[in-house]
Amino acid sequence: MTDVLAPPTRSRSHATSPWPTVLRGATALAAAMGVGRFAYTPIMPLMHARAGMPESMGASLATANYIGYLAGALLGIAVPPLLRSAAALRTGLLVLAATLALMPLTHDGSAWWALRLVAGAASALVFMTATSSMLSQLAAHAEHMTGWAFGGVGAGIALSGLTVVAVQQAGSWQAAWLSCAALTLLMTAAAWGLVPRRTDIALPAAAALAAERPRTHRWFLALLTSYTLEGTGYIIAGTFLVAAIQQGAPGRIGSGAWTVVGLAALPSCALWMRLARRFSRPALLMISLSLQAVGIALPALLTGSASALGAAVLFGATFMGVSTMALAIGTHLQIPRAVALLTAGYSLGQILGPVLAAPLLRHGYHQALLLGAALVLAAACAAAACCLRFPHHLAQRARTA
Repeated sequence: MTDVLAPPTRSRSHATSPWPTVLRGATALAAAMGVGRFAYTPIMPLMHARAGMPESMGASLATANYIGYLAGALLGIAVPPLLRSAAALRTGLLVLAATLALMPLTHDGSAWWALRLVAGAASALVFMTATSSMLSQLAAHAEHMTGWAFGGVGAGIALSGLTVVAVQQAGSWQAAWLSCAALTLLMTAAAWGLVPRRTDIALPAAAALAAERPRTHRWFLALLTSYTLEGTGYIIAGTFLVAAIQQGAPGRIGSGAWTVVGLAALPSCALWMRLARRFSRPALLMISLSLQAVGIALPALLTGSASALGAAVLFGATFMGVSTMALAIGTHLQIPRAVALLTAGYSLGQILGPVLAAPLLRHGYHQALLLGAALVLAAACAAAACCLRFPHHLAQRARTA
């Protein structure tokens, strides 16, 4: 099956190299997601051990970040011009760096909670703005260009994971946060030139485009359901997968699992998007979700280094590929503010995930991981519904992501 999701005028833009946009977008996503959101995963054990942070506070700070991410997504839906604003993108990156730098300056749990809340909102704003910019500016280029840009999340995860591992050998939990803040500032400088493309349309023209927009809501509803379920199952794995791997495979495999996840995520988006040149994206979305479900379930079913490595690779190789394809499909369906709507559903799922998993943690992580795998498998089923008679060929009109 051939998936035609890009404008037929692709060849005309090859005179302008897409790589500056790819690199700026990748560093923006690396800062917003790879460091701003996910650096907390390897830092959390340090805070438990050296800052005296109770286990309940660790989970609460994660929830604060998810709530902030949802708030940022809803802000994008309510104020669409933000997603086309270079000032909003740059402000979000600077705020994110500031929240990381302020974390080690206090031991107050309420202050930590507020900082992670603001960090979540800034991450969502940067993610949506950068994604909207990249999807519009790279639409006329080969699909794998967008994939390499999204691979910045994996690069950020790997870099933050390596940074924390290096710092914890010779430093403190405070040094880990400050190092991640410095890393975010470097990425902010690299991403500074990413300027979202403005698509201002006169009101009569906008009304005409809205009237002519194809009816694709039933496919988008299936996609939104799938992506929300993915957010719920994925965050269970993102929260507990490394801890479960460390229990089943102690040593270097366990401590380096999060870095393996990031390294696997780095090329994954480009590879999935290359496959999208020959196969249907909804079908690939269903396959990637199925593989992710297997990766999440592995540590719950098997122990040992091979299982741990397989779980980290499968999870890393799919979770950003899922986001890349889901957002591209939503944009193709020409639903207004598709990126913001999908991000809101995803973030709502991330809030629900820990709540659903909490009662299962009394006997370890296995039951929680199996729940996460089941939810991701349900997301694959919803993606299968999106495949039915999917409208691969749509008239290319002005889109509002």
